[in-house]
Amino acid sequence: MLWMVDNGKLNTSPSPRLPGEPHFSNESFCCPVTHPAISEYPVIFEHPLNERIRTFLRLEHLFNKTEFFSGDDGVWATRTVIDALFDIVQIATRGDMRGELLRELERQNANLGRIQEQPGVNRKALDQTLKTLGDTIGQIQQIDGQMGQMVREDEMLRTVAQRSGIPGGTCSFDLPQFHHWLQRPHAERTRQIALWMAQLLPVRDAIRVVLSFIRDSNTPTSQVARQGFFQYAMDPQAPIQMIRVGIPEQGVYFPEISGHKHRFTIRFLQVVVDARPTQTPQDICFSLTRCMI
Repeated sequence: MLWMVDNGKLNTSPSPRLPGEPHFSNESFCCPVTHPAISEYPVIFEHPLNERIRTFLRLEHLFNKTEFFSGDDGVWATRTVIDALFDIVQIATRGDMRGELLRELERQNANLGRIQEQPGVNRKALDQTLKTLGDTIGQIQQIDGQMGQMVREDEMLRTVAQRSGIPGGTCSFDLPQFHHWLQRPHAERTRQIALWMAQLLPVRDAIRVVLSFIRDSNTPTSQVARQGFFQYAMDPQAPIQMIRVGIPEQGVYFPEISGHKHRFTIRFLQVVVDARPTQTPQDICFSLTRCMI
């Protein structure tokens, strides 16, 4: 982890295990030294192992989608942004999103606070990380009102949302006001979307902080799936939040991941033309990161 130092230099090797953290050693699954280096597995597949992280990943995906298409001045790009905005509000208002974010941020803050006095900890880097977490917690606590309130209360957007559930239901003749708005200059549409998004930005920033720390909480290891199958039993006292599987860019297979709090499995499937993918009979080398913090 980035808080560990070695002879005064930053060391990205894993930090000492916390009490109860499982030691990942399965000799029958270790890749031989002749297998590709970790850097040769650039295509990453992420899989959440609890519902909270699953929700955060979905929201991250949607926020990234809005940002990507916001830079395009086309009408169809703006339509895509609006559709993603509806999805964000629907997820963010399902349950207690504010509370879920606060609990995860405070959990990470407490876990990192416990390693402050451990030998080899880079106090400056750790203090900066704790400050980032503290600032993010403050932003979430200051959210006023219900999530996405401006989106839900806008009359035009409410009409568009109602029609969005109908196949082809947002044509210009169905929604003339929306069609009229879409013809406005890109800069004007962007300003209006920014107003609708304003209340959701602290959620976006908090999710990015949470997922960034989770992703960086461990380093990848080289593994091999015997005949395309890999399984790992987890310690319930040290739950893994998410796993990341890396494969070569030109690989002809992909991982199908399933898991819960007790174990996870990875099956590597190969694409078959005009048929369902099948599990490969070959031994597959891949990188695996068990993200926990």
